[in-house]
Amino acid sequence: MSSLKQLQTFIEVVNQGSLSAAARAEGVVPAVIGRRLDALEERLGARLLVRTTRRITLTQEGIAFFEDGQRILAELEEAEAAVASGSSRVRGHLRVTAPAGFGRRHVAPHLATFQRAHPDLRVTLDLSDRLVDLAGERVDCAIRISELADSSLVAVRLAENRRVVVAAPAYLAQHGIPKSLGDLARFECLSLGASQSRGWTFRVDDQLVNHKVSGVLECNDGAVLHEWALKGYGLAWRSLWEVKDDLTDGRLVTVLDAFSSPDYPVYAVMPQRKFLPQRVRHFIDHLKQIYAQRDYWD
Repeated sequence: MSSLKQLQTFIEVVNQGSLSAAARAEGVVPAVIGRRLDALEERLGARLLVRTTRRITLTQEGIAFFEDGQRILAELEEAEAAVASGSSRVRGHLRVTAPAGFGRRHVAPHLATFQRAHPDLRVTLDLSDRLVDLAGERVDCAIRISELADSSLVAVRLAENRRVVVAAPAYLAQHGIPKSLGDLARFECLSLGASQSRGWTFRVDDQLVNHKVSGVLECNDGAVLHEWALKGYGLAWRSLWEVKDDLTDGRLVTVLDAFSSPDYPVYAVMPQRKFLPQRVRHFIDHLKQIYAQRDYWD
């Protein structure tokens, strides 16, 4: 058994959290994963993992080896990408993460067609609204909708995303229409929980203002907020791509348009790498080409 295969198995087990999960990801039985780990620890003469039926725990030696191992695999990947950069053939395992709602509608379909165009490629899509640690979880590319604060990441701008405050006509007929930001205190504002702790962003006299909102309904899933708004439970601050059809059909209407927030860019974000793998570079180009079509967002 190669030393590289043992290292890859160890990294996969730590990232997946268990032998059984790593075995499923690789398509083998857990006993195969266990034998590889045993062989690795015997070769190194050190215990890397404490394994029980319920969980695995890294030893101090395991923590150090995991950090070095991830770096080694990343450098190997970069070296392979550098050699293959002259070829258009896309292969390997592309790991992408995206916000759940946006990812379902605007990433998943295009990732599937991208894979079909490159049969040697395997893809994994993680739809989650949490902020994924790209380097720590070995994710190739994250689709994010926000201004970026982490300067250690490489970002490619893909598209623009406008946010609007919306409500059902029945809700506004019963409660009135807010005319100013101060009026929001009188309305039920459907909030995205801790991720919107700064409030909703508006433009006032060419300045950006984060306005605190409150309400009795709060959820960390944007699709739920969208549904609550449709049912007339309050105001929601949603992306235009999500509510455009509802606005066209009159199920929702916008308010406070005079204070509409600036566009929030859609980015493809990657860990800092000297060589960007072919699979990542081609996938980003694939998304950019689709998103740039004049009628796509309509």
